[in-house]
Amino acid sequence: MREQRDSDISRLSASQGKTIGLIVNPVAGMGGRVGLKGTDGPEVLQEAIRRGARPVSSERAALALKRLAASATPFRLMTGAGALGEDIARAAGLDPVVVYRPSPGSSRPEDTRKAALVMADAAVDLLLFAGGDGTARDVLEMVSDRVPILGIPTGVKMYSAVFATNPENAGSLAARVMAGESKVRFREAEVMDIDEAAMRTDQVSARLYGYALSPHERHLVQNAKAGSVPNENLALDAVARQVVRQMKVGCLYLLGPGTTTRRVMTELGLPSTLLGVDAVMDGALVDADLNEQALIRLMDGHETRIIVGVLGGHGSLFGRGNQQLSAEVIRRTGRENIIVITSMDKLISLDAGCLRVDTGDAEVDAMLSGHIRVHTGPDRSVFFRVRS
Repeated sequence: MREQRDSDISRLSASQGKTIGLIVNPVAGMGGRVGLKGTDGPEVLQEAIRRGARPVSSERAALALKRLAASATPFRLMTGAGALGEDIARAAGLDPVVVYRPSPGSSRPEDTRKAALVMADAAVDLLLFAGGDGTARDVLEMVSDRVPILGIPTGVKMYSAVFATNPENAGSLAARVMAGESKVRFREAEVMDIDEAAMRTDQVSARLYGYALSPHERHLVQNAKAGSVPNENLALDAVARQVVRQMKVGCLYLLGPGTTTRRVMTELGLPSTLLGVDAVMDGALVDADLNEQALIRLMDGHETRIIVGVLGGHGSLFGRGNQQLSAEVIRRTGRENIIVITSMDKLISLDAGCLRVDTGDAEVDAMLSGHIRVHTGPDRSVFFRVRS
C-alpha cells in the first residue's frame, strides 16, 4: 500500500501546476435537517439515518469542484478513494490521483486524519476538505501549520474560520490560490467546535482548538463565532420583550437555535431547546426540538413566522447550525415573515459587512438576498445586506 501511494505521489509530482489535496467527509451534515446537532459518533449517525437523513456532503463538495474545475489554471489533485473524494472528482471531469484507501473497518475520523497526514507529507499547496467543525479538528490535528487548509461547508456545526461562506466560494478561492493571485492572503484562522461541557450546562460556547494556516479573502470566507458583552444582553432582552408583545394571535412562530432566540422563549415563560428549533402559538409551546419534516407538518394551514438570531463572527442567518429551518421551510414561510434579532455591536463587528445565507438551494438563497430588517433594540431596527 505504501509503495503504491509513493508511486502515485511521484507521478503527480511530475505533472504541471500546483497541487490540491481533497478530503470529503461523506456523512457530514446529515444530522442537520433531522434535528440532530451533528453526526459525530456512530450512534448519532445511525439515529440520523433512522430519522430519514440523506447524505449532503458530496453534493455540496461537488459544487466547489465544479467551480474549481472551470478555472483556466492547471492544477493537480490528490484525494482519497471512493466517497472520500475520488468519486466526486471524477464526476467533475477531473483526473485525481488516489493517495489514500481506507482499510476495512476503519472509522471516518480515522480516514480523515490519515488522508490529511499523507497530503501534508506530500506538501500540497492547499488541502481542501468538506465537512464541519469535527472534520476541521481532525485535519488540524494531522496538518498543524504545515500546509494551508480550506473548508467546504457541509456540516451542521461550522464555527471555525477555515470555512468558505458557501461551497461555490470555496471552489473560487481554491482556484485563486492555484492561480497564485496576489490579493489572496493567508491568515491564522481559528478552528473551533461546540464546547460539549458548556452545552450540558445549557450554554452555547465554541471552544478554540487551535489555529490553521488558511487562505483569506474577505467576502469568500467566514470569521469565527463571536462572544457577547453585557450591553448587548440588555438590548437583546428588550427586543425579546417587544417581539413577544407583537406576536399575532393564531400565528405559528418557529424559533431557531441560540441564546438570542432563547430570550424570546424566556419572556414567554417557556422552556427552549438551545441547539434546536421550537414552535409556539398563542403563548404556548406547540412542540420542541423539531426537525424539518415536523416543522412542515406543523406549518400546514397556519400562517407562520420564523424568529432567528445571527451567528456572530460569520454573520450566518441560515445554513449554520439551523438546517432544520431548511430551504423548503423558508420558502413556505416567505421572506417577509422572517424576524431577525441581533445586537448592533454584532452587526458592526462582521468582517464581511453583511449577513450570510447558505441553505443549499440557490433559488431560496437568491430570495433571501438583498436587505432585510434586523431588530437591534426596542423600537430600533436597521436594514442590513444579505448575500449568499
